[in-house]
Amino acid sequence: MRDMQTAEAGFQARIDEGVKIEPKDAMPDAYRQTLVRQISQHAHSEIVGQLPEGNWIGRAPTLQRKAILLAKVQDEAGHGLYLYGAAETLGVSREALIEDLLAGKAKYSSIFNYPTLTWADIGAIGWLVDGAAIMNQIPLCRCSYGPYARAMVRICKEESFHQRQGFDLLLALARGSAAQRAMAQDALNRWWWPSLMMFGPPDEQSPHTAQSAAWKIKLVTNDGLRQKFVDQTVPQAEFLGLQVPDPALRWNEARGHYDFGPIAWEEFYQVIRGNGPCNRDRMNARRRAHADGAWVREAAQAHAAKQRARPGAAA
Repeated sequence: MRDMQTAEAGFQARIDEGVKIEPKDAMPDAYRQTLVRQISQHAHSEIVGQLPEGNWIGRAPTLQRKAILLAKVQDEAGHGLYLYGAAETLGVSREALIEDLLAGKAKYSSIFNYPTLTWADIGAIGWLVDGAAIMNQIPLCRCSYGPYARAMVRICKEESFHQRQGFDLLLALARGSAAQRAMAQDALNRWWWPSLMMFGPPDEQSPHTAQSAAWKIKLVTNDGLRQKFVDQTVPQAEFLGLQVPDPALRWNEARGHYDFGPIAWEEFYQVIRGNGPCNRDRMNARRRAHADGAWVREAAQAHAAKQRARPGAAA
């Protein structure tokens, strides 16, 4: 017991000094498990996150918008790849992580269980959802686990493009016809509150925040990130000429921040439990895609085995 406590104290000292933890370094099991949970949920979110936008690729109004959306959905697949790779450095297989997702054992971001009803929703996802993701992910570039921090550098650069793409789309609608402006406002109305929920429950209700903060896996609290997002996004909505759907929203001069209304956390927990508008549709689509892609995985594995069997192949 004393040896374990000494080892954990030494590990925490390295964290406090800002030393990056690498895959071959000794680490507490709880630290490893926390990272596997967080990175795998992040990876799953990137993969499932392709679905709300993917069904609009064929319905994009112009060739340029179609090309932009195609590139974005492709980026999300790449983000999942980087993150699954980072999780694998912790000793868990990608296959096991994906099996947990398909079996309903693993979680992904609640935001992707909402429907994309109009073209304006694609803009709202880019502006709000990816904007919230950037707010959450930029601190992760400085997290204590090296492979995760390095993966996040490229992901954040690409998410920044996605956020600008979404804002540009909504700006075009907001400057368009009355019907287009109404479509943009409707999208903001439906995506605002789920976007605030993306940061997770209030700090006092988040069981992992304190320990993750001590390990520098989480560098900013849920409520801190949420406040920063509101402060940044409200002026952007004003520039668009759109109304944030929160009658309690006020600038608080004393705090130097916006005050905003209560969040319907019961809705958040219902979605997390699998009772959101699109939970079943998302998982059915993911399982179907996984089954349809079996032949690709089998062919790739057969090719890799053939390459390894060639004379002179590296061991």
